[in-house]
Amino acid sequence: MDDFLCFQDSLLYRVVGKSILKLHGFLYMIFHIYCNLKIMLTPALFFKCLSDETRLRCVTLLQKEGKLCVCELTEALQLSQPKISRHLAQLRQCGLLLDSREGQWVFYQINPKLPDWALSILENSLLAVEKNGPYSDDYNRLSSMADRPDQAVCR
Repeated sequence: MDDFLCFQDSLLYRVVGKSILKLHGFLYMIFHIYCNLKIMLTPALFFKCLSDETRLRCVTLLQKEGKLCVCELTEALQLSQPKISRHLAQLRQCGLLLDSREGQWVFYQINPKLPDWALSILENSLLAVEKNGPYSDDYNRLSSMADRPDQAVCR
């Protein structure tokens, strides 16, 4: 214990400690710059992220609506909140979605910094699925949802 206290008072500790703080600040700056650049998304990762039907259904609704709360997606897809949240987290980790907290709600939206080729594919995917099976049903349920966050209280 006494050795540790002596080490804290030493010049070596002060130099190393300051270097670590400078390194931390530098890494934070690099991370901040990276987050503001276009997402480095490969086609393989992009399609892997969309390969699950639940994730594809979430993305198509977000593409159509712009910004949705978890409760809206839960209502539209008729799935449990934990399942929807897990899929949204995976899409966020891939870089496809951004989330934002507004009061008690967490809203998701398509990441506007996606590469142009990815945004184009999402737009074409929406056109392809709009009129088909579960996707049109999802949109109809969302449209008829009574207590949407921008209108009242989220369930």
